[in-house]
Amino acid sequence: MSKDNLFKHTGLSHGGNVLAMAEKYKISPSQWLDLSTGLNPNGWPVPDIPGYVWQALPQEEDGLQEVACQYYGCDYCLPVAGSQAAIETLPTLRNLSRVGIISPTYAEHEYAWRKAGHHVSRIDINHVDDELAQLDVLVVINPNNPTGHQVSIETLLTWHQQLSKKGGWLIVDEAFMDVTPERSIIKSGIRPGLIVLRSLGKFFGLAGVRCGFVITEQELLSLLAEKIGPWSVTGPSRYVAIQALKDKDWQHKTRIELKSQGHRLASLLQEQGFTFDGGSALFQWVKHQHANEIFDELAKQGILLRLFSEEITTVTSLRFGLPEGEQQWRRLENALNNISGEFIKDNKEKITHA
Repeated sequence: MSKDNLFKHTGLSHGGNVLAMAEKYKISPSQWLDLSTGLNPNGWPVPDIPGYVWQALPQEEDGLQEVACQYYGCDYCLPVAGSQAAIETLPTLRNLSRVGIISPTYAEHEYAWRKAGHHVSRIDINHVDDELAQLDVLVVINPNNPTGHQVSIETLLTWHQQLSKKGGWLIVDEAFMDVTPERSIIKSGIRPGLIVLRSLGKFFGLAGVRCGFVITEQELLSLLAEKIGPWSVTGPSRYVAIQALKDKDWQHKTRIELKSQGHRLASLLQEQGFTFDGGSALFQWVKHQHANEIFDELAKQGILLRLFSEEITTVTSLRFGLPEGEQQWRRLENALNNISGEFIKDNKEKITHA
């Protein structure tokens, strides 16, 4: 096995793989417009980090948990190295279970539960009530990635009640919830068997700090902390997270801006002949029979989207993230105009949306 493949992850597809795309399409990494991740392209402005932060071990008494609890509106939380750390660890804390994952969605959840030996099934959002009696764990990404669908707090609480009666879990991944915090299930109070995952990656645009939070009952948090071990989140990441979570003015302004940009992206896609099938303030999702060709045509122009295969979304689909500024908005519009009419505009009768 080559060195390049030795530490390669599961083969699951993710956004943000600009270096690999640059090599494939022979376009310099600096020339790419990456719309594949769903991150806020105008993320929280990171200040200079004091030297002592780099030189000391991470300090659990630095106030991060208190600031996070205030931001999320909870009593307890555990900082982790991105919500991905919790996604990989939570399945190891249960005996063999029947796990349902509302699909299509972020593939790492399914992979982690299968890797730990659990029985996993994909569930359509409209069939959860029919399947719930057969499950021990239900995983919901809310708002969903990539469809943008949101499940109401009332519905989630009903599902949780049914699961908790038999010692089950409801896991709610709220990676994209920060734009609409009033819709978070955290507002209803944390109870046994309810586990909420949050992250600084999307809304704050700080994917590189690898900082997320698990919000649930204290006993489970203790088990999770013991399993993950010390110093999960680096000192510099903790420093940045504290400052970002405390910056209420930036958060308020950014929520307004992202909602406006989300509407702008949806309008642009409609003008270009797309019918978008879902989305959020941070992305729009399009199911399209020519998704592979559209992805390739845009990649040839140095624009990277997130492509979903039929295996994940039953039909091929694309997720468009937000451009950063006016120059990038114009670049996206021009690139879409350059795409062959066979795929989008001139022959709309050829476009089908599942």
